[in-house]
Amino acid sequence: MTINADTAAILDSALARITAGYVFPEHTTAIETAIRGHLAAGAYEGLAAPELCAAVTAHLQEACPDKHLRLLYEQEPQSMEEEPEEVASARFEARCVAANFGVERVERLDGNIGYLDLRLIADPATAARTFAAAMELLALTSALVLDLRKNIGGLPEGVALWCSYFFPDGDTHLNDVYDRKTDSTRQYWTSTHLPAPRYLDRPVYVLTSASTFSAGEELAYNLQANKRATLVGETTRGGAHPTARIAVTPHITVTVPTARAVNPVTGTNWEGVGVVPDIAVPADRALDAAVEDALRGSAAA
Repeated sequence: MTINADTAAILDSALARITAGYVFPEHTTAIETAIRGHLAAGAYEGLAAPELCAAVTAHLQEACPDKHLRLLYEQEPQSMEEEPEEVASARFEARCVAANFGVERVERLDGNIGYLDLRLIADPATAARTFAAAMELLALTSALVLDLRKNIGGLPEGVALWCSYFFPDGDTHLNDVYDRKTDSTRQYWTSTHLPAPRYLDRPVYVLTSASTFSAGEELAYNLQANKRATLVGETTRGGAHPTARIAVTPHITVTVPTARAVNPVTGTNWEGVGVVPDIAVPADRALDAAVEDALRGSAAA
């Protein structure tokens, strides 16, 4: 069977990046064997770029169930030069500023229940004041609902600061991230000093959905693992690996997980399995279910 030279070149480039950078190098041979087998069998013949990316992504995750391992189609052409880290950081920062650093809504619900809708996890270096403003508004509530149903992810440093508000000091070890390139592990702990009151000795509910992803999942997972929150909703999407995005053509990007999270309580993470809620309900029912549970607890106190 004749193999399209352009498709073969795209896959050659993507597989080379995966082999060089994937955080689990022991899986790269199986990944390459699977993708080249599908190529040889004609699975990608005649596919336009978007369909090719979807098919290859499905096969990558079939060979290795890692939700961050993907081939993505970009409609707008992108530079083939490797993007400097500071450029990527600046782009993410601009996105965070436009999204109010992820804080979509802060509200006091009936029954003195606090509600925080958090859509992404921003860098605390610039977002700490916004985090603090939200927590100041929630400081006097009797229970808190943290809504992560539409949270798309962000930075582990931001996760650590959000978590810090729910623990009494800087002594809680939240997460470790192992990086393949440097062969090093970075630890994340709660912060000793915060610019707003801590939220202690009161119930915390975290709402999740099948769309909750990456750093949003870590926030839910950390609080659940440390028995500091009750999770309500759906099992999350299941992406626990920090990831590099590398252009292989002006319209196609391969995403390669280069690091992995290791929770110090569980010894593992949520990759491929998601974060499982304590109270399983459809995502659109999660807020009602959390509020009902909080009100029952308040009445019983």
